[in-house]
Amino acid sequence: MQYKNYLCRKRARFDGISGQVNIPYGTALICQDGFLMHQNKPLCGITSQNAYDFFSQNDDGMGRERGDLVGRILSRLQKRDSGYQARWNKVWEDARCQKYKRPEHEDHWIWNFDFYNGPVEDLRHIAGLIGA
Repeated sequence: MQYKNYLCRKRARFDGISGQVNIPYGTALICQDGFLMHQNKPLCGITSQNAYDFFSQNDDGMGRERGDLVGRILSRLQKRDSGYQARWNKVWEDARCQKYKRPEHEDHWIWNFDFYNGPVEDLRHIAGLIGA
């Protein structure tokens, strides 16, 4: 699915396609021909790591919550404490999570495009599953 509207989910500072950017939280962007656009210039590809790290689709008006949930999920799963493996075991065992795993990586988990743009209900489920 090609989404059209995105929000910056956290301040974005990086070298984009058109040069250095510093985009504040909450800034609205559009997607055009597979690229996020900022000030009428291409910023990054929609499936790039920069897109995953900083932007959330907002076609349904839920971009802020989606971005918050993605951030909380990623942060909770990266925390190396005594519950680290237990959280990841829950993700690996959960049928709802499986559709968000990139299939080409059998032995480790990498979130796919659909996770970063997923329905808020699914992201709430994942966050609840891991206590995020």
